[in-house]
Amino acid sequence: MHIPDGYLSPQTYAPLWGVSLLFWSVALRKMKKELSTKQIPYLAMAAAFSFLIQMFNIPIPGGTTGHAVGAGIIAILLGPWTAVIAVSVVLIIQSVVFGDGGITAIGANCFNMAVAIPFVSYWVFKLINRKSIKGARVYVAAFFAGHIGLSTGAIVTAMELGIQPLIARGADGRSLYAPYPLSIAVPVMALEHFLLFSIIEGMVTFLLLKYFLKYESDQIYAISVKEA
Repeated sequence: MHIPDGYLSPQTYAPLWGVSLLFWSVALRKMKKELSTKQIPYLAMAAAFSFLIQMFNIPIPGGTTGHAVGAGIIAILLGPWTAVIAVSVVLIIQSVVFGDGGITAIGANCFNMAVAIPFVSYWVFKLINRKSIKGARVYVAAFFAGHIGLSTGAIVTAMELGIQPLIARGADGRSLYAPYPLSIAVPVMALEHFLLFSIIEGMVTFLLLKYFLKYESDQIYAISVKEA
């Protein structure tokens, strides 16, 4: 899902840099208010976990790769705004140090994986779970939060890639950036993630939430007293 350099036009990646910068600014302010000293180690562990799980990249048709992200469970445990920072830090390090994702595409990759996924996952969890702290509902909510969140991120990524042939073409009619149109990019990315990677993301979200419910339920942002 990491978009490399050369796949997005300036008309696409420049605005997404601006959107991501706006979310980072708001997230930093909110994180200072909401994140307690006790939770800081969890933030570091969340970023490390997201980094690790994203290392398992599997190439798929359409010019990109598929993998789990871990953003959904971070949003549930620490809040969506904290997840924005945790996952963004991971994506920036991956791009700058490891070349996983382009420098010009950092804004797009962060929007797709560090903004879209956390907020969708968080609100899907809240919508399905309501205020439950035990029983099947909370686990179903966790699975679909991870699944729908990652699927959404994949579709947003596919749309960004798919519009490139509409934005700029060479004299020979070929796209100057990502070569696949929406009719290819969206179905491929959606199906690959919906049927494989999003299921993995859902299971990871479910299993980690199950652990925290058993051992540290007071640390779960989405079902904490202040959120009830």
